[in-house]
Amino acid sequence: MDADVVVVGAGVVGLASAAELSRAGLSVVVAERHTGPGRETSSRNSQVLHAGLYYPPGSRKARLCVAGNRSLAAFCEAHGVPFQRTGKWLLALEPGEEERLAEIVATGRANGAPLEEVPLARFREEEPHVRAAAAVLSPSTGILDVHGLFRVFRAIAEENGAAFAFRHELRAAAPAPGGYELVFDDPSGDEVRLSTPRVVNAAGLDADVVAALPGLDVDAAGYRQTWTKGSYFRVRSSRRHLARRLLYPVMPHGFGSVLGIHLTVDLDGELRLGPDVEPLEERRADYAVDESRLGAFLAAARRYLPALVEDDLAPDQSGIRARLQAIGAPFRDFVVAEESERGLAGWVNLVGIESPGLTCCLELAREVRALLAPASEGRTVAAGPTAVRA
Repeated sequence: MDADVVVVGAGVVGLASAAELSRAGLSVVVAERHTGPGRETSSRNSQVLHAGLYYPPGSRKARLCVAGNRSLAAFCEAHGVPFQRTGKWLLALEPGEEERLAEIVATGRANGAPLEEVPLARFREEEPHVRAAAAVLSPSTGILDVHGLFRVFRAIAEENGAAFAFRHELRAAAPAPGGYELVFDDPSGDEVRLSTPRVVNAAGLDADVVAALPGLDVDAAGYRQTWTKGSYFRVRSSRRHLARRLLYPVMPHGFGSVLGIHLTVDLDGELRLGPDVEPLEERRADYAVDESRLGAFLAAARRYLPALVEDDLAPDQSGIRARLQAIGAPFRDFVVAEESERGLAGWVNLVGIESPGLTCCLELAREVRALLAPASEGRTVAAGPTAVRA
């Protein structure tokens, strides 16, 4: 079976791209190595709709995050995907961290994100169990149901003729007359060949591996990804009263990240801590949560939730990010590149799509469409006369 475009990867960005491209009138095949959509990074995260506070002004991450905060919230509301604008508190836990907090506020405002500097008395009234020296409210931050989002994107794509091939792993790709020949292993281990003029590499953790298949030098291009694991611990339900909103402590200068271990509030009001940061020397999809990390989580969380005790925490889940930027290294932006200049016309690479990739998924999909179907008369996925319910 041939197609106008093959999307490699059915994470949230691949699904959004399939929905967008199929509504542009292109025949789309989505190939995914797992048994269903969103089995890797897309579902193993905090499910946060970010506001766009941490990324350099003018960067793609900043621009798409601020736009995505609006567009994805509107999409969820239109299509019945569970979503809440919970808001989050940015916290300086010690007076020495207030400079760092002010830097984040300045960056967020430069990016166009709404922020509210709140008197400490009001913060303590709203969050009586939380300890902080200063607090700033991000009112546009929210939480959404990623699995509901997957279902809607897939339904939109299928309504517009897209086909999904699960348990199909891409093994080879080569330029061919009119585009590319792709070779997959199907569920039985047999070889499946597919010809297409356009490819969207939305392969997430292995996006650099897929980018190399048609002959691109990923090291020369700066596309080599490293894997970073982040674990989560859940707070027992009887302690859910300890926080009303998301809590994001900042870290003073000298630490590898602007953020410490944060706390999220899910759609049911349950609390979860994480993720932490664990660089992986080997690419191994090990999602087990090491219970010995509980002590470090508890110590980090007690800086702002002093009432927590060891019995309040239990291992939850972990996720793995594919990063272009090493910990402590200079900022690296998302890569969204149509590779004609490298001799691969019609091939789009999406590389280094870590956080805030979920928030940016619709906006990334629209960038893909602009690269591959710029003259299309189709509607965007956020529009349309009929809402698809999660």
